[in-house]
Amino acid sequence: MRRLIMITAAGLALLGAGIAVAHEGGSKSVKQVAATLTATTGSNVQTSTCTGSDNVTYTTTRGRWTGTAATTLPAGDTSLTGNATIDAQVIVNSAGDGFVTGKLRIDGANHTSAGFEGVISGGSHIAGLAEGRGSAPWSQLVANFSADWSSAGGFTNGKLGGGTAGGNAVVLTSGGCKPPRPPKPETIDLHGNVTINGSVVTVAGVNCTVPSNLSNDVAKFKNGDRVEIRCTSSAGTNTLARISGHHDHD
Repeated sequence: MRRLIMITAAGLALLGAGIAVAHEGGSKSVKQVAATLTATTGSNVQTSTCTGSDNVTYTTTRGRWTGTAATTLPAGDTSLTGNATIDAQVIVNSAGDGFVTGKLRIDGANHTSAGFEGVISGGSHIAGLAEGRGSAPWSQLVANFSADWSSAGGFTNGKLGGGTAGGNAVVLTSGGCKPPRPPKPETIDLHGNVTINGSVVTVAGVNCTVPSNLSNDVAKFKNGDRVEIRCTSSAGTNTLARISGHHDHD
């Protein structure tokens, strides 16, 4: 059975335009808040591409982006104001459709930390949901989240609540792709009289370069000794992998 997950950013509109903060003590209360967010300074940003079984090219970007967040609602509130850090993984196909998962931290008066998931449209616009907590154990955060994103520019025009823009939906199924593996080098097995010329050995007319870790093994032989060698061949270069014989010289 294929595992099927549906992420729909448009469906997140049921939360309204703002953020619900629930107090889980003896009583509960909810207040609407909102914040803007910018995180454009990237670090450890890594991007890779691969082609899936569906012959579609996928681009995966992982990294950390830092910036600032500022509370916009209610007036005078600073619970979502402070330095912002986003650790995220972004996966898009060649059409620019994809999804993002990550963690958001706002180091301010409330020390907010939240995980988020979202859908990417056009390769750059994110709309999704963020859930987390503030510094108090009873402070819970639920927010619509949107932003524009690029691997070089990070997160701009970010919003937590405050009328975030809607997004598309994507379906995630089993499959996908893995980065292509480099081809294995071919091997050549030879036996005969050896000719040694510096860092190159020749057997049966085939030249193989001697790597530094096999220099001592090659030094045990002299020109004309009968040997058996194995060489690897890659990109037109033969490299000695093993040498043995019956006329070793100490």
